[in-house]
Amino acid sequence: MTEYQIAIEGMANLLDEPAELIKCFKRGTYAPGFQKYYLKQVPVFDAIEHLYGTVVEKDTMLDNMAEAFASKADEYLTKLPKRERETNRINQSLVVAGFVFPSILKYGGESSGPLIEAIRKKWKEHFPKSNISAATFEDIEKGFHRKWCYITTAACQYRGMEDDCEELNLLRAYRDTYMMSLPEGEQLIHDYYDVAPSIVKHINRQSNCRVIYDDLWDRYIGPCIEDIREGRLEQCLDSYSDMVLEMKEKYFRLSPQEEPETR
Repeated sequence: MTEYQIAIEGMANLLDEPAELIKCFKRGTYAPGFQKYYLKQVPVFDAIEHLYGTVVEKDTMLDNMAEAFASKADEYLTKLPKRERETNRINQSLVVAGFVFPSILKYGGESSGPLIEAIRKKWKEHFPKSNISAATFEDIEKGFHRKWCYITTAACQYRGMEDDCEELNLLRAYRDTYMMSLPEGEQLIHDYYDVAPSIVKHINRQSNCRVIYDDLWDRYIGPCIEDIREGRLEQCLDSYSDMVLEMKEKYFRLSPQEEPETR
């Protein structure tokens, strides 16, 4: 097999077994899962790096690699029943953001940056609703040790849900992929972390705090999770922003005398 064949076939197979990778995308299992994935792909990156240093048409070569990657993902989705496509498209995007891009960045070759940009371009052509940013393994791993948002985490805890439950992991992935890819995404996340701890503290002082959290779940958090699953990523962001704004107006930095009356 030629070096070009190793590279092109390897790129087409970078998204094999997305369901297994998604299972690893949570605190405690992401690091070993990522390391296993990265080591498996090193020969592919080696081949691309060598080609990048020897071929004349570097951009064309990378464009071919990126097309092989994106078209394989597109082909996989078209074979699924329509009702399953959007969920699987999101899962594929999470694998790209959580495993493929961090692996390329970890490899750190001269071809790595241009390869990521070529993939981003082709991915956008095949999946216009997607907007994937490139983050390092270290940044994503740190994200698993931050709460998604104190408000959401508190609501989940009152419902008896674990910190690494599917819902919170889905929201963390949404934060670290979709939100971080937005021009204002990092600032939005920073703003949430500024106000959320104080909001939760004041909600917890209310005698009806469980009712408050149940209401937040029914009106905002549950629908937001469903939006992510159905690919309505902008709608999720709108809902979550509305929730934080409402809670900020009611509970942010209130003195005991200013707090709403409890029932």
